[in-house]
Amino acid sequence: MEVTLYTRQDCPLCDEAKKALHTAGLAPHEVDIDLDPDLRRRFTNDVPVIYVDGVEAFRHHVTAEQLAAFRLSQEKCVPCRGGVPPLKGEELAALQHELGSDWRVVDAHHLEREFRLKNFAEALAFTNKVGAVAEEQGHHPDIYLAWGKVRITIWTHTIDGLTRSDFVLAAKIDRLLDVVPQRT
Repeated sequence: MEVTLYTRQDCPLCDEAKKALHTAGLAPHEVDIDLDPDLRRRFTNDVPVIYVDGVEAFRHHVTAEQLAAFRLSQEKCVPCRGGVPPLKGEELAALQHELGSDWRVVDAHHLEREFRLKNFAEALAFTNKVGAVAEEQGHHPDIYLAWGKVRITIWTHTIDGLTRSDFVLAAKIDRLLDVVPQRT
């Protein structure tokens, strides 16, 4: 993963971003926008900006937890052929912490999260985006769609429990929120 941090000197938000990147174990290529007139025009006061593999991932504020979840979302789901035990204990807790969002681990068996959206059309659009990601990853969640609400349940059916791929899919679904706004 190639990480570039666009920053400037004497910027407290930039300092926080550097600390978060360091805490997440990432060593970015740092670019001071004030040293390049084109970058200064492009970003003005909108720093810090973090690019991952050439694509903007974060702007203004980022935490180590957000970076960990982002890294998880960049992985691919690996098909489970069975014969492996479901995640338990510390390993399960570590992945839940890495995911760091509103997903709940239910009975150490499955992940569940409910998304609130403005109306049925947005909920349906979000459901279709989740379906596209699931199809691309070959890992398919249970989806409940209602007016302004989508509930997603994820587990690996082959072993009747949770694997790392379940958390990867959850992180990928969370990244869809950058496209579809949530209702507060």
